[in-house]
Amino acid sequence: MTKAEACLWKYVLRAGMMKGYGFRRQRPVLKYIADFMCKELMLVIEVDGYTHQFEETIKKDQVKQKELEEVGFIVLRFTDDEVLRSIENVRQQILYSVEMIEQQKNISSPLPPQGGG
Repeated sequence: MTKAEACLWKYVLRAGMMKGYGFRRQRPVLKYIADFMCKELMLVIEVDGYTHQFEETIKKDQVKQKELEEVGFIVLRFTDDEVLRSIENVRQQILYSVEMIEQQKNISSPLPPQGGG
């Protein structure tokens, strides 16, 4: 696990921190390994390091993403740099995606809403 992946896990995705959803690290999905995956949301999160800038790796990433999307996954990609320099922005983007998936699938968070009422 890279430093960026470890930070994303520790500060954003572990232990139900993302609205109570369970994310798993380094999960097999189809014939690939997803950096992070939430089966309930059909959401894969990839953190791309330096090697993902090479043409051959870019092509492999495109094929992987296409195949995951064909079976119903939503794939979010962030660079190591985005995670390490702006983790709060990354967290907000993931949260927005989770909320959009909830709306599309008409599901609700495993955690009760916060706030008074």
